[in-house]
Amino acid sequence: MSVARLEDVAKTYRVGDQDIHALRGVSLEIDDGEFVAIVGPSGSGKSTLMHLLGCLDTPSSGRMEICGQDLSRASRDRLARTRNRDIGFVFQSFNLLPRLDVVANIELPLLYSGLRAADRRRRAEEVARSVGLGERLRNRPTQLSGGQCQRVAVARALVNNPRIVFGDEPTGNLDSTTGRLVLDMFRDLHKSGKTIVLVTHDRDVAAVAPRVIEIRDGKISRETRS
Repeated sequence: MSVARLEDVAKTYRVGDQDIHALRGVSLEIDDGEFVAIVGPSGSGKSTLMHLLGCLDTPSSGRMEICGQDLSRASRDRLARTRNRDIGFVFQSFNLLPRLDVVANIELPLLYSGLRAADRRRRAEEVARSVGLGERLRNRPTQLSGGQCQRVAVARALVNNPRIVFGDEPTGNLDSTTGRLVLDMFRDLHKSGKTIVLVTHDRDVAAVAPRVIEIRDGKISRETRS
């Protein structure tokens, strides 16, 4: 069963008096439980592709189906609902709020879930412990290492129990040793049944995924499976 399907998708941005063709007729399908890496140089279209798959944007043309819904022409509100329910993001820059402790940062995606405050906090604490942050629940981001901050970001991505977890250059701000530990976390998430999509310019990072999709000039130039 697929969780994401794009059919002949194009995305064009208007910049000044020029049209920038970020994606040009991309078709792909990602199955439930797959571990996929999208790799390409700066300007290749990989970030635009992630924005579509992650319901941050809609295509200029073509069909986009995410988690069983046709979102090709979806409104911002509908995209936001799908994002909040089915998708988690882990970013290179962590995107943590410095004034909030670990648990409060993790529970942010639950604020619109309808859960009571006590239930939100309980769920956030459970996920924090699952990624090895049990001793850091009351620490703020400035009191954590880079690797610990990325663990908070991973926990925040998981707190809604999403169907798809995106890693956008998730090791970009980490040293090589800590980066390997974060990639191990993604491997473990995949083994637990999560659909994982890594977006990176680093081929060594992409190589951890069994399926690698290479993007160049807005098109899929190559695809490999291991």
